[in-house]
Amino acid sequence: MRTFDLSPLYRNTVGFDRLFKMVDQLADPQQNSYPPYNIERLNENDYRISIAVAGFTDQDLSIESKENSLIVRGEKKGEEAADKPEYLYQGIAARAFERRFQLADHVLVNGARLENGLLHIELHREIPEAKKPRVVPITTSAGKTIDTTAEQKAAA
Repeated sequence: MRTFDLSPLYRNTVGFDRLFKMVDQLADPQQNSYPPYNIERLNENDYRISIAVAGFTDQDLSIESKENSLIVRGEKKGEEAADKPEYLYQGIAARAFERRFQLADHVLVNGARLENGLLHIELHREIPEAKKPRVVPITTSAGKTIDTTAEQKAAA
């Protein structure tokens, strides 16, 4: 038993539809693995997705970033019958594809470049100031303010 039917749970939960959709996608045995890709963590806030797109040009590819999703599409432009070569063996796949990535909150797409048959998409996580941790000064009853950052630095 490799598939689970989660539809009875949909009517009893509100706000968890995104979670169930992700579970459905993970459980799908027919999920397409073309084209292959890597996800790299460059540092604490920078990431890179590298997709193998051999045979595609920059005109054949499109990248769309919408809300928390990144959609990469590739489709070879139609070649004229006279220009199309006659293959004896075609091992390089040039079929159309659509690859979707779910992005975390506050992750922005910085840019993309195509080099050596790899499409590199640069991502950056930018945490808003309101979400960053901040140090709160402690005031004593005598009116003296204690600087916790100086004490923490001295202890280290």
